[in-house]
Amino acid sequence: MKKIKIIFAVLFITVVMLSASLVAYTFYQMKQPLNISSTQLLTIKDGTSFSRFSEQLIKEGWLNTRFWMRNYVRLKPEYANIKAGTYQINKDISVEGLLVQLVAGKEHQFTVTFIEGTTFKEWLVQLSETDNLVHTLQQSSVADIASKLNIEHVNPEGLFYPETYAFTAGTTDIELLKRAQQQMFVELNLAWQNRAEPLPYKNKYQALIMASIIEKESGKNAEHGIISSVFVNRLNKKMRLQTDPTVIYGLGERYQGDIKYRHLREKTPYNTYRINGLPPTPIAMPGKSAIHAALNPLTTDYLYFVSNGNGQHIFSTNLKDHNAAVTKYQLN
Repeated sequence: MKKIKIIFAVLFITVVMLSASLVAYTFYQMKQPLNISSTQLLTIKDGTSFSRFSEQLIKEGWLNTRFWMRNYVRLKPEYANIKAGTYQINKDISVEGLLVQLVAGKEHQFTVTFIEGTTFKEWLVQLSETDNLVHTLQQSSVADIASKLNIEHVNPEGLFYPETYAFTAGTTDIELLKRAQQQMFVELNLAWQNRAEPLPYKNKYQALIMASIIEKESGKNAEHGIISSVFVNRLNKKMRLQTDPTVIYGLGERYQGDIKYRHLREKTPYNTYRINGLPPTPIAMPGKSAIHAALNPLTTDYLYFVSNGNGQHIFSTNLKDHNAAVTKYQLN
């Protein structure tokens, strides 16, 4: 009887030691890196079970066996609660690190950058070419999109804030537009609350129109305040704005890189050589600098400006000096 007890004791100790060794080796295996040589994207679809997920790793060649990982989640069942999504997996990550990332739902953030001065139509093209977005707007007209976003203007030009937006895989293009729309609302409201007085605008929308013109006139933020002063001075004196970017916008696809004399004579809603005041809508997406400049113009007597051909402008207070600058920097 005593001998049997000794045998059972030895067997019990052996089982315990083997179990402890198995657990220890399981934890060791979970600390080993995945079989990937470079950073990869991993997509877990909705409804994927842990068993199906482990099979996916084998199929991808990231694991040689799923035994250790499945054994690990028996010991730590909370690591079986992986979340659907698209994840960026670094090449040096361990199997355990992968599970930690998937359980936490730390999806990869893709980005898209909209540049100041680009137009709504250019945004739509850029969105259609952005990977990992769900594209829902291909068959929608500009007016349809404006309606979907509850925008009262048929042409939503200028109403979206240009910057870099992060998104996860599966985000829709309309969701990104809503975020950009909301951000423009915030930025414009803040600038309006801190505007200078008096200004020749009836409302925030007119200020946004002016900001878009300033944005298109110069890519140099340092010039925005002085360009704004020129246009504000002209509006206050009931002078026409006479700015080429509005003419170009009004021409649309007819613009082929050069403004002709006939274009300046054509009366479109955007030809500020022929209409008084501001055009009916913005002509591009203005950034923070242009919005601030539209609502806080510098104090000057300038009424004219012309490009010097090197990305800067020459400003004048009278037509004689302006014509001389045009002759020097443009006609020559």
